Amino acid sequence: MYIQIVGGRIYTPTGWIDGGSVLVEGKKIKAILNTDLPIEGARQLDARGSYIIPGGIEMHVHGAAGADYMDGTVEAFRTASDYHLQQGTTTIFPTLSTSSYETIMKGIECTEILMKDDESTVEGLHLEGPYFSVKMAGAQLPELIRPARPEEYTKIMERGDGVIKRWDAAPEIEGALDFGSYIRERGVVVALAHTEANDKHVRAAWEHGYTLGTHFYNAMKVAHKVGVYKEPGAVETILDMPDFDIEVICDGIHVPPVMVHLAYAVKGRERMALTTDALLYTGTVNFKDPTGHAIVEDGVCKLSDRSALAGSIATMDLLIRTAVQKANIPLIDAVYMCTYTPARIMGIQDTKGALEAGHDADILFLDEDLQLRFVMHRGRTVRGAEFWG
Repeated sequence: MYIQIVGGRIYTPTGWIDGGSVLVEGKKIKAILNTDLPIEGARQLDARGSYIIPGGIEMHVHGAAGADYMDGTVEAFRTASDYHLQQGTTTIFPTLSTSSYETIMKGIECTEILMKDDESTVEGLHLEGPYFSVKMAGAQLPELIRPARPEEYTKIMERGDGVIKRWDAAPEIEGALDFGSYIRERGVVVALAHTEANDKHVRAAWEHGYTLGTHFYNAMKVAHKVGVYKEPGAVETILDMPDFDIEVICDGIHVPPVMVHLAYAVKGRERMALTTDALLYTGTVNFKDPTGHAIVEDGVCKLSDRSALAGSIATMDLLIRTAVQKANIPLIDAVYMCTYTPARIMGIQDTKGALEAGHDADILFLDEDLQLRFVMHRGRTVRGAEFWG
C-alpha cells in the first residue's frame, strides 16, 4: 500500500514544492508529485503545514541517553542510535574516540551486526583517532594516542573492511600520510583532526587522501606567528582549498554563529556539513560521567577541569534551528548541510539525503518554528503518530 504525504511544504535542493505530495511505497520513496490529489489505493498522511524534509545524516556522534559507542555492546549502540533517531537522525555513523585496539574491534563487531538490521540507522563506523597530536588531544585520552603504525591499522582494516567508513588522524604525526593513502584506497573517508598541521601539512594530507576537516575550527590551528612571520594554520588552508570538505558542530556553543556563517560563506552548502559530535550525556538529566572525565555545564560538555570542550549534547533538529536562527543561514541550505552533503561525503547519496524516487523513505516534519514533529525511517513512523489521527 502507498502512503501519500500531503499538506506540507516539500523540500527540494532548489526550492519548496507547495501543493504537492510525497508518495511512499514500502521502505522507499516512489515519487515526488506536484499534486496533492488523492492517489488510488494510497493512505494519506497530512503534514499539517509542516516543512517536509529528508532525514538527517549524522557522521560524527559518540552516544546519547547514557550510552556511549565505546561501551562496545550492541545494546549501547542501539540505545544511542534510537535516541538520535527520535531527534531526526535517520542515518548514523557511530564514532569511537581514541581507543585501544580491543575497543575498536568491539566497535567493528557491533557496527557490523547493526548494519545488517533493517530497522537500524547504523550505516558504518567512524574512528576518531587514535593517530593524533597529543598537544591537540582535547577530550581524547592522551595515554591512548599513538603513531600511525601499519602493523596496527592494516590489521584493523582487514577486520573492518566494509564496516569502517571514516577514519580521522593528524597528518603531521609519524606515519599518518602513508596511513591516509592506505585507507583511502580501501574506500574510507580520511579526515584531518586534533592536529597541529600547518599549510604544508594540510596540502600534503590532501595528496595522501585526506578530504575532510573534522569539527572544523575545533582542535586545529589558526594563523599564528613563527618568528616574525605569519603562518596559516589548518583553518585558513582548508578554507583556501575549494574541494576540501568540512563538518561544523552547529550547537551555537562550540563555534560562535558568526564563525559558522563565515565557514558557510566560504565553503557553501556543497562542502560544509553540520554535525552534533554529541556525547552520551545527550538526552539525559543530571547524568554523571562514571569516569569523572567530563561534566555538562552551560549546555555543553566540558572536561572536568574546564580546560576544553569535550563534545556536545546537540541533536539533529537543533543543528537546523541554530544554523537558521543564529547563524543566518537559509533553511534550504541548512537542511542540505544536514542531509545531502553528509550523504555525499560518506558515499551514500544514491539512497540517502534527498526526497527523490528510489531513495529510502527517511522523512521529517518541522513546524514553523523548526521544531521536529514527525520522523519516518524507511517508511516506518517512529515519531509523530498523532499525524495519522
